Amino acid sequence: MHPRRRGVLRSGKQETFAAAAIGAGTPPLWDSLTDAGHTTRASTPGSRERSRAGTAERERDMAVETRGDAPLQDELLHEVARRARLIEANIASVILGKDEVIRSCVVALLAGGHLVIEDYPGVGKTLLAKALARSVACRFARVQFTPDLLPSDVTGVGVFNQKAGEFEFRPGPIFANIVLADEINRASPKTQASLLECMEERQATIDNTTHPIAPPFMVIATQNPIEYEGTYPLPEAQLDRFMMRLSLGYPAAAAEEALLHEQTSRDPFAELGPVADAPQVLAMQRAVSRVRVVPALHRYVVAVLTATRTSRDVYLGASPRAGIALVRAAKALAVLRGRDFVVPQDLKDLSARVLGHRIILSSDARVHGQTEEAVIARLLEGVPVPGA
Repeated sequence: MHPRRRGVLRSGKQETFAAAAIGAGTPPLWDSLTDAGHTTRASTPGSRERSRAGTAERERDMAVETRGDAPLQDELLHEVARRARLIEANIASVILGKDEVIRSCVVALLAGGHLVIEDYPGVGKTLLAKALARSVACRFARVQFTPDLLPSDVTGVGVFNQKAGEFEFRPGPIFANIVLADEINRASPKTQASLLECMEERQATIDNTTHPIAPPFMVIATQNPIEYEGTYPLPEAQLDRFMMRLSLGYPAAAAEEALLHEQTSRDPFAELGPVADAPQVLAMQRAVSRVRVVPALHRYVVAVLTATRTSRDVYLGASPRAGIALVRAAKALAVLRGRDFVVPQDLKDLSARVLGHRIILSSDARVHGQTEEAVIARLLEGVPVPGA
């Protein structure tokens, strides 16, 4: 029987999914991290000893290539989870009482996805995005979307250099690592469309020249759901490129009281500092990609997507891209929960935030006051859970 992995408690169905993920002949979690023709430092016992010696050595062990199908090493798993919790705690020092929303932001960061934050004015949408960006020491750019904003203001433009006698490219703010697209629905559809290639392919084509965007790359967009004058709603093609749609909501009474005290006596955001950098985030993303998902859970995701496409309450169902985003987000959530394998609850907990903005309700469902989240919750109840 495969040895139980340290620091991961399993019972019942979780043990079943862990055993299926391990598979016959798969080496233990703390063994070799060997890719095809590539062996990392973390595969040696000496590396594991150095990992215990101090934070600097642990961070060097994180900065290894983790591509391929090799299992996620136990110490690397715990280091990724520890670093992610530091980012969560850093954001929580500014955004009070919204732990689940903050966790979803970190999940999207680790999964390499984009976020759209949709909520009422003044609840902290922009502050949440800025706090996430400041928690990671990388290039950050903020774009205030307005009706007169042009695509070149976002992606960049070619400028003629008279001295050199040629055009040279001046990159726009989209070439940062984390980009805040504030009030994105106030810009024209033409400007909104300038993000399509950038978000999906991590590149921008200007004047027939393709410019790659350096990883990690994340777009965090905000919009107001109740104000429609002078706005242009995002089309479904662009909404589908956001991994999750989040909503902060109003804070609880105790959190709002603490918020009033902090924001009127000091500036918590000014005191915020980074707890990770871009190379560490890249290493964390690569490690998360190695989290195991058994074939039964892939079939479960397909069944959920099919349910959205066949339901009478849904006019437009979720796309295959939605299923990919759901699995990637579930992998990140599994790591944050201390596992190197995904269980059905990870998928169910993320379904509303990953699928909600990707479906269009039927007119009958809207007349009866149903929401996307409520419809998805009902559909999940009708899809059999593997191992149940």
